[in-house]
Amino acid sequence: MASEPAWVRHALWWHLYPLGFVGAEREAPGGTGIVHRLGHIKAWLDYVVELGASGLALGPIFASSSHGYDTVDHFRIDSRLGDDADFDDLLAAAHDRGVRVILDGVFNHVGRAFPAFQEVLREGAAAAHASWFRLARPAGTEPHYQTFEGHDRLVVLNHDDPAVGDYVVRVMDYWLDRGADGWRLDAAHAVPRRFWAEVLPRVRTGHPEAYFVGEVFHGDYSAFVRETGMDAITQYELWKAIWSALNDRNFFELAWALERHNGFLATFKPMTFVGNHDVTRLASQLADERHLPHALVVLFTVGGTPSVYSGDEQAFRGIKEERPGGDDAIRPAFPETPAGLCAAGWPIFRLHQQLIGLRHRHAWLHAARVSPLHLSNQCLVYESSHADHRLLVALNLGDGAVSQTVPRASAIAAGLGALQAAGQATARIDLPAHGWAILEVEP
Repeated sequence: MASEPAWVRHALWWHLYPLGFVGAEREAPGGTGIVHRLGHIKAWLDYVVELGASGLALGPIFASSSHGYDTVDHFRIDSRLGDDADFDDLLAAAHDRGVRVILDGVFNHVGRAFPAFQEVLREGAAAAHASWFRLARPAGTEPHYQTFEGHDRLVVLNHDDPAVGDYVVRVMDYWLDRGADGWRLDAAHAVPRRFWAEVLPRVRTGHPEAYFVGEVFHGDYSAFVRETGMDAITQYELWKAIWSALNDRNFFELAWALERHNGFLATFKPMTFVGNHDVTRLASQLADERHLPHALVVLFTVGGTPSVYSGDEQAFRGIKEERPGGDDAIRPAFPETPAGLCAAGWPIFRLHQQLIGLRHRHAWLHAARVSPLHLSNQCLVYESSHADHRLLVALNLGDGAVSQTVPRASAIAAGLGALQAAGQATARIDLPAHGWAILEVEP
């Protein structure tokens, strides 16, 4: 079983995409000019704390040619964001507030402008770093090279070369030594598992409290964690089941995913989410905006380590499109301070606060398993439990009111409804149409 750092049990991430957040140029400008924009993120740290988050999960911040995932230099802050001093200032300000910071490590591939690859383009297979890449037969003056998902600006590294492993260890150690608390490992699924199994123990030797979470979309999550030594992976199965079940008014789909989720929790605690920088915003994804609270209730009452994508807590809208620039709508620039946010988003912010506060009061939810007590297409009642702790969750997607048994429920902790026979085995919750409630349970 993965042994995550003890502090992760209380972690809740606010995830942001820095280049979009600060309104940086889409392409890195030429020259050596530095624009000091990381202070823009620093100005939002009090908002992060007010939300109830205890961690900041940063997207790519290292020098790149465009969107941050085409890295040019892993040891240098992107000039569109600032420099080392700006990073140190942001990190110190976060830690002063008790906010952990994890960085986005893009180690499956690099950008074409990565110096070692530029050397290969100039010198071919004779280049000193030629073994760092997966090269095929030459085509004219430029060798063929393996790309990530067909993007010729994303050059896949050769993870069989020990020198690549040494390089990744140096990068991870450098930023952890500077004070970062861990790494989100981009496209972790695309990297051979043995590579992570060799690299991560080396990094943990000097940083035993560091947290490592891999981006994984599908497959055997538990096996991936066991074979790589990561602490967690991104729970895409649950993300998809939440919005899909709500849109189809089919709680059987969600119940199946929750049963799968229970199985993962026996091995590790996944990073759970209902939105991130790569997917359509939850408020745009849902067919019925009345069900946005239901999605949040599930996120904050099941096991795992929740992550909130910046702006989702204000019900930002945005649709991801499969075209150049198709991520722009989901990665917008933010106002200089929270005071510049639209008034319409604050009710959803306050709902996030309420649910996050409930989760902090019931820290055992990090390891909770879920058991359905009532399941139909449009109504679900489930128990979240761990050891002697229990909460009941009731969700109604229907156009009419429902009444369901909630044994021993003693009080409504959040949501709307009328609790009958509180504390009794025959207790019932009356939910309005499209209603929800989280209930305390008598011990």
